[in-house]
Amino acid sequence: MIKIGFLGPKGTFTHEALRGYTKSRSEYVECDFGTIADMLVSVNNNEIDEAIVPIENSIEGGSIISNTLDMLAYEVDLKIKAEIVLKVAQNLLVPEGVGLSDIECILSHPQALGQCRKYIDKHFPGIMLKATQSTAGAALEAARSGAKCAVIGSASLADVYGLKVLEHSIQDTDTNETRFIVVSKTDGERTGRDKSSIAFSMEEDKPGSLYRILNIFNLWDINMTRIESRPTRNKLGKYIFFVDLMGHRLDEDLRDALTMVKRKTSFYKFLGSYPMAGSREITQ
Repeated sequence: MIKIGFLGPKGTFTHEALRGYTKSRSEYVECDFGTIADMLVSVNNNEIDEAIVPIENSIEGGSIISNTLDMLAYEVDLKIKAEIVLKVAQNLLVPEGVGLSDIECILSHPQALGQCRKYIDKHFPGIMLKATQSTAGAALEAARSGAKCAVIGSASLADVYGLKVLEHSIQDTDTNETRFIVVSKTDGERTGRDKSSIAFSMEEDKPGSLYRILNIFNLWDINMTRIESRPTRNKLGKYIFFVDLMGHRLDEDLRDALTMVKRKTSFYKFLGSYPMAGSREITQ
């Protein structure tokens, strides 16, 4: 039976993404982890088959998953096989008996706190904020501690941990979405509506060096949907770039373009081809 890892415990947005990903499957085992790093290592060591990790948020960008990118580039040999886009609604939850005026602190994952900055500043100026490993971890702590603490997270946390939703949809924007990826030892089948992800860096930082690499995709008429840079961790001012592209590695144009990119970079790693979120497999 397939084992799928998620950032636990139950009730996190990653857990909701897992439920959406597996809704057409009848047999699988959910495996919750305390950190994304432990989860990726478990897939790499064949202890579980797949893992679902957040990769990008429409408000916070990719800054909160920098460690995930570093691990995919340097520390594990995994491929992206699917993506899930989840519309995120953040809510204010409290233990029974705690009202709005009673709240003395707010607990949540750093990303959730960041997505509700305006709400917090308006309604709780100067309140103590405590970052936790997950929104579910915050809910568990609030439920057990007896303190007058609120939690920011999904409404499903209320049922799992015996909390009540005090206020709904407190995120700073209604277009709050998080993109998750499913990683495994193999990537996804070609569907005709696919993405591919790569990581690369250049040997020297010369004027126009990044442009010359990205122009390869222009020459092959390949759309780039995302680019993000991270320090290479070995020299100040040297960066590794993570790029998402339209197309599958089996598509001739993308294959030729990636071959050229590999030749012109000092470090190159192919991270996988996978169906776009919401796409269905088609027979060619």
